[in-house]
Amino acid sequence: MPETKSSPHTHTNTSTKADTLAASAIASSTSQEIYDVVVVGAGPIGLATAIGLRKRGIENILVIDQTRAFRQIGQVLDLLPNGLKALKYLDPNAYEEVKKAGLGLLNSKQSNDQKTVEPTQEQQPPKTSPKWIYKNLNGEIIRSTSLSFDDWFKDYGEGRVSISWYNLQTTLRQLLPEDQVKANHRCINVVNEPEKDCVRIDCVGNTQIETNPYAYWTDGQKHNAPQPQNLDISHQELATKSIRAKLVVAADGINSTVRRLLYTDGQYHDFAQPEYSGFAAIFCMEITDATKELCTRLEEDFFQKSPVVTITNDEISGNSVCINNIRLILFHRQTGELGYIIHLALPLESLQRKSESSLIDLALQELEKAGFPDTLKQLVRISPPDKMQQRPYYIHRASISDSLQVSNPTDLNIEANPATIPPAWSVGRIVLVGDAAHGMPPFMAQGANQGLEDALIVTTLIAKIAEKNNWNDLQAIAKAFDKYEHLRRPLIAYVQKATLQRSPYSSDKEWQEYSQQVYRRNFDQIIEAL
Repeated sequence: MPETKSSPHTHTNTSTKADTLAASAIASSTSQEIYDVVVVGAGPIGLATAIGLRKRGIENILVIDQTRAFRQIGQVLDLLPNGLKALKYLDPNAYEEVKKAGLGLLNSKQSNDQKTVEPTQEQQPPKTSPKWIYKNLNGEIIRSTSLSFDDWFKDYGEGRVSISWYNLQTTLRQLLPEDQVKANHRCINVVNEPEKDCVRIDCVGNTQIETNPYAYWTDGQKHNAPQPQNLDISHQELATKSIRAKLVVAADGINSTVRRLLYTDGQYHDFAQPEYSGFAAIFCMEITDATKELCTRLEEDFFQKSPVVTITNDEISGNSVCINNIRLILFHRQTGELGYIIHLALPLESLQRKSESSLIDLALQELEKAGFPDTLKQLVRISPPDKMQQRPYYIHRASISDSLQVSNPTDLNIEANPATIPPAWSVGRIVLVGDAAHGMPPFMAQGANQGLEDALIVTTLIAKIAEKNNWNDLQAIAKAFDKYEHLRRPLIAYVQKATLQRSPYSSDKEWQEYSQQVYRRNFDQIIEAL
């Protein structure tokens, strides 16, 4: 795409008063250094991208993030075979460190608000591999998924690692030089500067950071440390800085500032922010006062020695399963607390401005309509109101055609009718990765895993730009980013469809097809194709 000063992505309009900075304030703190690559967003995907670039000899890089300080936020996520394969290709050392952290070989436990890691095999060999059990409302097992790294490795050529978001971020961050990862740099504008062959990123620090309404999880401190909402701050109180780079990788999450700046004032303004997916979560992560009788019934009817079980209103019919729209994930911690997450289809307005106690009523109402057992409703009924939370799930669709059927990602022609395709994932020297490009609900646990795949493809292509010294060749840059999107968008469309419809769970055949397309892909062939 041509880069001109008048193009939509070079505007200076932003969404808050604090973001509207005087030009002189920005210019006064502008650095003349031009980085090869600046990564916006120091979450796991942004950090993995930076690690991959350094591994490929590109060291003139910087990672910036709006957070004032890196702190313990986020829940446990699963790195599955495709994500781990991508991480191993990015940097084998990063793969090993993440694997150790996730399997508990470095620390015997995660933070207090995360689940405790099971003892390692050297400490206490388990008699059987722990499993995540899926049951219907009658307590019949629909399927079970092993939680063992070795079992997944045997089936898919790579394992499965559960790790908290913060521990994953910390593990990756510690693999980068400290001066290459900068907190308290909130991106407020991106401006093409063709006369300097670069992009300028304008940042502010020490501002009141607005709450991200699209994030999947809060940090569990919403009552103790609410985010200030007063953004009417004088310019004199803001630390401002401009950073320049040949290329910008936007890994700043589903509520991406960079994405919003690229699309807001152009023909793709409807895609500047994520849309509600139609699904949400109502959850309580800590219930401590369940009676012994209730705990016994939950164990006998549902847990049956499994640490986590999903109860659904799916219906078994022969060799297939009729997928419905409500799931209750039930878990118990080693410290004794019970918890649950209910995934369900809801109108967005039914969640807005709900008090904590009304969330309990809403959850009970939906469970009642779906015919869930009294035991589970009793657990929800005793949820402490101050522990109740809700989270709408948002999405950046890879395809916007409601009628588009993607049974196989290779069948999707991304050059078909443009009305079915949202805007490109790159504009000039800027490319979107991870949730900033294609965020989705977490039902198939593919958000982080697909983001790691993005990081692998983008770093491989940027390395080729560097190898040929094509930093100032806009045509070569556009070709590289087009190749990234051509390779990734069809698979993302397939994964998003599977996520929203839960189609892989409908039959063994569907699961095998999904596993083949997602987990068993040959990454040697993918890299060779680049």
